[in-house]
Amino acid sequence: MSLNFLKIAVVYLVIGAVLGLVMGITQQFALTPVHAHLLLLGWASLALAGLVYHLYPAASATRLARLHFWLHNLGLPAFMVGLAAYLTGSPQAEPMLVAGAVTVIVGLVLFAANVLRIAGTLPRSP
Repeated sequence: MSLNFLKIAVVYLVIGAVLGLVMGITQQFALTPVHAHLLLLGWASLALAGLVYHLYPAASATRLARLHFWLHNLGLPAFMVGLAAYLTGSPQAEPMLVAGAVTVIVGLVLFAANVLRIAGTLPRSP
């Protein structure tokens, strides 16, 4: 599971970086929030989750980890497409934006629950 998180995180990194490059080249920055969310929710959050799951394989083997992965990766593209459409003048995209964002948040809550659930079994630092 940890490798799945790391692999998809790298995909989001490349997409976010390419979007940033295109915005810089064209000097059109309307999609800056999409760029930021791709890099933070896509690259950073998923890469860190992958590292947490690598360090704590017991958490990685749970249904919560699988649900987190799928909710995050179904919700984030919908969130980003909805946000891009909304920012470029399509207010009718708001339901997609909200549905995607809520789906990602539910995935993140499951990640938090998973980490907190295993917190009692984690090694304590001195």
